[in-house]
Amino acid sequence: MHQTSFAQALSSNLQDQRVVIFGGTSGIGLAAAIQAKTAGASVIVIGSNAERAQQAAEEHGLAGWRTADVTRSESIYSAVADIDHVDHLVLLAGTFVAGRVMEAEIDYLRRAFEERIWASIHAIRALGEKLSKNGSITFISGNLADRPNAYGTAVLAAASAAMEAMARGMALELAPVRVNTLSPGPINTPILGKALGDGRDAFVASLEQALPLHRLGSAEEAGNAVVFLMANTFMNGAVLNIDGGARLV
Repeated sequence: MHQTSFAQALSSNLQDQRVVIFGGTSGIGLAAAIQAKTAGASVIVIGSNAERAQQAAEEHGLAGWRTADVTRSESIYSAVADIDHVDHLVLLAGTFVAGRVMEAEIDYLRRAFEERIWASIHAIRALGEKLSKNGSITFISGNLADRPNAYGTAVLAAASAAMEAMARGMALELAPVRVNTLSPGPINTPILGKALGDGRDAFVASLEQALPLHRLGSAEEAGNAVVFLMANTFMNGAVLNIDGGARLV
């Protein structure tokens, strides 16, 4: 098949599909939502802030929006209770939990797993049989799973690696539902600014010099990778690195 026609066929796999994206109101999630909608999907985004979720849905013509605190199971169940069918579930919610193991509050560090592992399990269980057997689930990890550092990210690195391991197990346990993990590297999203604060610009400038491509990735590039994982029906149990080669340096 010609390369262009194959890309078009891949995109058409999302036509009239129902997509639900936790963490879909900004950054990578919103970029994925917009691109999935362009490919013909009906997209519902779920975020922690009602005003931002509503604005994202209305501004981009999405099918709907919900709010949920992913650290509270009942909030997750409530958010999806009235959704009757889902073809593709995307789980991108999570904050940048950073703190040294010997110094940070344990309850704070626990959020890295609550927001990722347990939130994902609750979302999948909340949907249950409403998740299409021909559909997919996409988790998020990060290049900390491959390259942890000494700057208070040990627990977050552990949670990221756990997401990848869980996806491989769930690809077998939930088959034929496809389960994959997106592993983004340095992507220019709002969470980066929140994590770095006033030191963002200096850190980014230094990072860009070290990266193979000498730049950060965009939310649109990472969002496109999410869409690929949904649309390519032979992607299963995989980790898709989108980091510009950052894990290599």
